Amino acid sequence: MKLFSGDRIFFVLVLGMVFAGLAIFSSAALGLLARQGGSVSQNILLQAGLGLGLGFISLFIARAIPLSWLKKYAPHLFIAALIFTALVFVPGIGFHSGGATRWINLHFTTVQPSEFLKIAFVIVLAWWIAPRARQLDSPKKGLLPFVAFLIAPSALLLAQPNTSTAFLIIVTGVMMYFVAGAPWRDFGILILVAALALFVIVWARPYALERVKTFFDPSANALSSGYQIQQSLIAVGSGGFLGKGLGQSVEKFNYLPEPDGDSVFAVFAEEAGFVGALLLLALFVALSARGIVIAGNSRDLFGGLIAFGFSFIIILQAFSNIGAMLGIIPLTGLPLPFISHGGTALMAMLIMCGFILNVAAYRKSV
Repeated sequence: MKLFSGDRIFFVLVLGMVFAGLAIFSSAALGLLARQGGSVSQNILLQAGLGLGLGFISLFIARAIPLSWLKKYAPHLFIAALIFTALVFVPGIGFHSGGATRWINLHFTTVQPSEFLKIAFVIVLAWWIAPRARQLDSPKKGLLPFVAFLIAPSALLLAQPNTSTAFLIIVTGVMMYFVAGAPWRDFGILILVAALALFVIVWARPYALERVKTFFDPSANALSSGYQIQQSLIAVGSGGFLGKGLGQSVEKFNYLPEPDGDSVFAVFAEEAGFVGALLLLALFVALSARGIVIAGNSRDLFGGLIAFGFSFIIILQAFSNIGAMLGIIPLTGLPLPFISHGGTALMAMLIMCGFILNVAAYRKSV
């Protein structure tokens, strides 16, 4: 087995996404100069060092790990990820910011364990589904155990609160479940349960309810809850067809909240215009589509579900962020993959890509 074997097209797409993302992030981070002074260089160094440096090391490690080893230790990895995520609630370890406790404080930076929980969840669900694919028609062997797998990670994430990541994990799990051959009966049941749970969450959490209200009428609270979406739409619209040029965004300096985070797509659309935004969307679609092709050519269902699950996370997270910035869906708080500020998120994305390349190395001859 060669370490760098796998899928050249997918790897080239990953490289293109990573370096385009670093350029977009660096330009967007300049918007913090007017707000936080010299912290911009530190943000870029952390993104490049922690995210790219450790991320690519982790990618090659994920690429080299034998899939048989991954299958053997999948439950252990999942339990470890749950414990790691639960550490955010330990006083002195967890870091609280913006009304949420989602990070572990390393003093020089923070780490968001939920990013690694995504990875462990896909792996353990693939491990559970693969040998049981023909038994999913039975509720006792299919639907009920599947729902049990969702409970622990969802409970931890909702307690932080991190509703958007809980949503991402649940939807990804459901897609993996049905790709493996689950009956449509289960789909209807899960939709009803999910709708009820979403209704309860929205009504129980004022910030979630406010986001829904803002989605339906963003102009109602233009200076408070609707401010971000208003400024995002202004940024996207002012970019026109070809954009103002890289680094020339006006919105990122004094108007858009988190120009290098949740709002990074709006900054890029202002600078690159419709054409640039369309090319970025095409890159996301191409990357995920290639990952799904790799999944379809996998030698076994375990590898195929891993490649599919990670590919689906990438595209769902990308469209959730972009859709929110365009006002198509309510604000989610999910970062834009490979681009938004967050070394942990970038590292996790590269680990996912490493596992997809791992599956590609053992694909069927085509």
